[in-house]
Amino acid sequence: MSIEEDDGRNPVVRRRRLRSELRRGRREAGLTQEQVANQMDWSLSKIIRIENGSVGISTNDLRAVLALYGISDAERVSELVDLARAAKERSWWSQFSDVAPSPFLELVQYEAAAYICRSYEPQIIPGPLQTEEYAREILRQFFGETIDNASEEQLDRLTDHAVRLRLKRQEMLERPNPPQYHSVIDEAAIRRIVGGSSVMREQLRKLAEMTERPGVTVEVIPFSSGIHPNLTTPFLILEFPDAADEDILYLERIDGDLIYRDDIKEIIRYREAFDKLRKLSLGPRSVAFIREVAEGFGSKPVDATLKEYVER
Repeated sequence: MSIEEDDGRNPVVRRRRLRSELRRGRREAGLTQEQVANQMDWSLSKIIRIENGSVGISTNDLRAVLALYGISDAERVSELVDLARAAKERSWWSQFSDVAPSPFLELVQYEAAAYICRSYEPQIIPGPLQTEEYAREILRQFFGETIDNASEEQLDRLTDHAVRLRLKRQEMLERPNPPQYHSVIDEAAIRRIVGGSSVMREQLRKLAEMTERPGVTVEVIPFSSGIHPNLTTPFLILEFPDAADEDILYLERIDGDLIYRDDIKEIIRYREAFDKLRKLSLGPRSVAFIREVAEGFGSKPVDATLKEYVER
């Protein structure tokens, strides 16, 4: 499946492209949102929500608003109608709404259509590069802390479902035309013991093996780099093959994840931060370092390994 074909099945990307086209058409027609609402006999909130991408638009309404904007070219009208239809399709990602917040599910859909992914993780291995065992430990811990009085059965069910989402997300790197995936991680992410030494050993081996794939890079910022920008804030920047689709910035925050779609200045700021983080990393030497740490997990008891890390 090509990037374009996958993008064609992606409602959230289609919805975003449609709203961009509608805003551009309105501005080219010299109309304000208030004027469009009056002409279409809509509430102002309706046109705002359509242009924000928070609601879809029927094909009849779309044809009417395109006529108002003076857009009559049959090919362009047909293209936008197709976008509107695709944008209303129900995505299979919605089946995971019980184990992931809406911003994350939206991110996964954008990620599936991305051409370049730039990821920074200060504490854990990035989701697309996790083993199933590592992901299970992370997710079970998460549900155990966020759900009060959860039974073991409930934790098992939620964890299993969330792991399926995590593994499905990783399929973007398995497709015939995968995105370029550039990940910068802090040394803490490969030193932090998740699930015991055997889980960590296999996780780090996989992390190193993933870099053998075309377009996948993993670079580690060593502890010796000291304090650096974005020390505690994970983020992801996505770029798309179609120039009409602007970059996406995703921030993981303790008070709720955020997606930036149109804040160009904020996206540029994090792109510059990513470049600075790469310069602090070990660069190509990172893979050998990851393999060395992996074998350390295999040759020493966990307690001894922990003591060594603390005394470094």
